Amino acid sequence: MGPAYVGAPLAESPGSAAGALTAPGRVADDAPMRWTDARAALEGRRLPAALVDLDALARNVDRLLARVPSPTTLRVATKSVRHVGLLRRILERGGARCRGLMCFSVEEAVRLADAGFDDLLVAYPTVQRAGLEALARRAARGKRVCVVADCGAHLEALGAAGRAAGATLGAVLEIDLSYRAVGGRLHLGVRRSPLRTAADCAALARRAAAIEGVSIVGLMGYEAHVAGLTDRAPAGGRPLAARRAFKRVATPAAARLRAEAAEALSAAGVDLRVVNGGGTGSLHLTAAQPALTEVTAGSGFLCPHLFSDYVDLDLEPAAFFALEVCRVSDPGYVTCAGGGYVASGPAAEDRQPRPWSPVGLSLVPTEGAGEVQTPLRLPPGARPLAIGDPVLFRHAKAGELAERFARYLLVEAGRVVADEPTYRGEGWCFF
Repeated sequence: MGPAYVGAPLAESPGSAAGALTAPGRVADDAPMRWTDARAALEGRRLPAALVDLDALARNVDRLLARVPSPTTLRVATKSVRHVGLLRRILERGGARCRGLMCFSVEEAVRLADAGFDDLLVAYPTVQRAGLEALARRAARGKRVCVVADCGAHLEALGAAGRAAGATLGAVLEIDLSYRAVGGRLHLGVRRSPLRTAADCAALARRAAAIEGVSIVGLMGYEAHVAGLTDRAPAGGRPLAARRAFKRVATPAAARLRAEAAEALSAAGVDLRVVNGGGTGSLHLTAAQPALTEVTAGSGFLCPHLFSDYVDLDLEPAAFFALEVCRVSDPGYVTCAGGGYVASGPAAEDRQPRPWSPVGLSLVPTEGAGEVQTPLRLPPGARPLAIGDPVLFRHAKAGELAERFARYLLVEAGRVVADEPTYRGEGWCFF
């Protein structure tokens, strides 16, 4: 690890006397993940490296749970964590208020069941026989597992797997909550389920009743068009009033449709053990809706930079990656090795990582975050970073950072207390 700054340093990390994340790129003064702490924690370690601030993680768990009124519980979305050790810590911190995991593949649920986790909901349907039969065998051994379904083909595959294992697999029907108007010609939202009405759900439940090996146990409706819609332009830009107005219209419409579907399923004789909704970006709007038994959150635990562009979240960054300053090409610039960890979704500025600490660094627009190098512009008047110094970045999304790194350094009170594998480090690859 190289030397510290020469001369007057850049600021260590953004600060706010308010004690919470109050604007993009600002955290509490007492947040432990300052640049000097990170540099000390990384001394002698290979870069790039990924770090998780366990103190910030714990505070984010508490803040998310404070949004969820009892008896509604919180289900943890594994897609946004992808790290067994962190999943255990989140569930332990949440206690009885956290109920189970929302998985993103059947194979992942099988691995997590074998690792000792229970109450597993697979949120994305499949008809692949091997994975479903492996999951059904875990159900036959007493694990609580269920899989989202939205059509007859899904139910038939679940039933066949259940019959082969001598078990009954639970199915959770997903209703599409996208906002539609003008007779359905206007579609605002993601394209998920073909189930669009309460009657659609009831009809599929009646079909399931005739299939041995599967049983409808719940309903899911994810308002992705609300949860995934930031309130500001990227990197602390202007508030986007049209988005806020849309959320005020779309949220109650989604709530009504989900409640109607739950009522229709109950009337059809379905014992709804799970009625799920929400995401980190919509938790404050969704959690109090009476039809729900649980809400889901994932990204909020680690707070990637996309979640700094919501005005109603009081979360703080907890996950970072560090790159080495490897060269200085021009006055006022430094270049880091690697760093091209661009997030999924539509190609746009907000999918790139953001430099976090020292504060004031910015990407060079003509290069961005590159596969082998990431040049950064220093703020006016700053003294240059030294060769070998680390720079901390935030990824745009939470779980995708774990696809880039085999291990996370877990930091508490400014020092590394554990070095644990991500899914990638475990050798798990599901997509």
